[in-house]
Amino acid sequence: MQVTEIKRADNQFIHPWDDFVKLGKHERTLLREGDGVYVFDSDGKRLLDAPAGMWCVNVGHGRKEIAQAVYDQIMALPYVSPWSMATGPAAQFAAEIAAEAPGDLKHVFFTTCGSTAVDSALRFVQFYNNMRGKPQKKHIIAQKRGYHGSTYLGGSVSAKERDKNHLDFETRLVHHIDAPDPLARPAGQSDADFLDACVGNLERMIEQVGSDNCAVFVAEPILASGGVIVPPEGYHARCLEVCRRHDMLYLSDEVVTAFGRLGHCFASQDVFGIEPDIITTAKGLTSGYIPMGAFVVSDRLIDEIKARGGDSAVFSNGFTYSGHPVAAAAGLANLEIMRREKLFERARETGPYLQQQLQTLHDLPIVRDVRGLGLMACVECEWREGENDLATDHEIGKLIDRHCQALGLIVRPLINMCVMSPPLTITREQIDELVTILRRGIELATEEMQSIEVRPETDSQRHPSPGA
Repeated sequence: MQVTEIKRADNQFIHPWDDFVKLGKHERTLLREGDGVYVFDSDGKRLLDAPAGMWCVNVGHGRKEIAQAVYDQIMALPYVSPWSMATGPAAQFAAEIAAEAPGDLKHVFFTTCGSTAVDSALRFVQFYNNMRGKPQKKHIIAQKRGYHGSTYLGGSVSAKERDKNHLDFETRLVHHIDAPDPLARPAGQSDADFLDACVGNLERMIEQVGSDNCAVFVAEPILASGGVIVPPEGYHARCLEVCRRHDMLYLSDEVVTAFGRLGHCFASQDVFGIEPDIITTAKGLTSGYIPMGAFVVSDRLIDEIKARGGDSAVFSNGFTYSGHPVAAAAGLANLEIMRREKLFERARETGPYLQQQLQTLHDLPIVRDVRGLGLMACVECEWREGENDLATDHEIGKLIDRHCQALGLIVRPLINMCVMSPPLTITREQIDELVTILRRGIELATEEMQSIEVRPETDSQRHPSPGA
């Protein structure tokens, strides 16, 4: 198909978060190929892929090893039923993931993506408490500004502001507490008091719902789609202690942070010092080459279910494509690349450099905050200090996105926030390129916003009528 035909046909594809009022009118950039940290559009223009697709192309574009592994597996055996058969790639990949996971998280349940990983993990929590004879222990506590997927339960647990419109959500069992956002810390409050307040939010919610009813706390190590919110040091460890006191499970949603994004295969223990009960993962699991997700669960929980199960303890949850052999083959090749090229170690070196270089953008008048950790970052812009105008926020984000793309950089605008999560293969020189273009894009967007606001007065404005 020609470019114009593809773009016309694309308007029959309902994209995620699509505005139905605008269906048939979209003019999306058509990408044709990728190479390393770059992608190329239909005009051949090279664009630095700062979001790595959507937090996921961790080993970069165009990896022939993954393509070959996928081809070989398709030709050998493209699919078998996970209900009754086993395959080498799925079994081996589960073993490799378990070997990387912290503590006693040694069993893996494969799903199709991050949303189904979170949904399945939450269903496992319900299953676990039913098996324990505690059917009332079903309530879920999560964080505002968190994102945990688009299934009914995953979407209900998510709580990104300005995001829940025109859809229905589970409200009986799901409760949200304030995000541990350092920008929200009251003036004059110490770091220690702010940490106490954040942990206190969880404790108060448990008290409100009732300890006997609370089943699990769901937390991203870093709230990714909520704007790369890095919690105060010690937050996750303190929250885990609270969960232990109240017989609650701790679910660490590492759909974004796992597989190198913060310099380790999993961030829960190596970065934040905790051993959660369950970890969910996707995205970097296969670097986005093939859809796949998983949750990894503590042997302690499985052993308890076994002890209480008698003759049977069936977890009636799964998908046609659970443990898909082609996806597993892609995941194995992906992990092999990460280990061979020492990409985790490399991310631990380039991550601080990315954060350091982005901090130089603070001198731009509309930059409200620059934050992040490892190869995750956010530059938040604000047109007027303290103004919370959604239309203006959308406009400034749209302008920055447009100018950056014209200059050769893809940023992912989350309203007024530019989030970045480049491939782990990015070099210091490419980070410099990213920051240089982003700076210029913000400058051009600022100039355009100023020109929009400063318009010539009409004659009636210069000479108002009597009584006006």
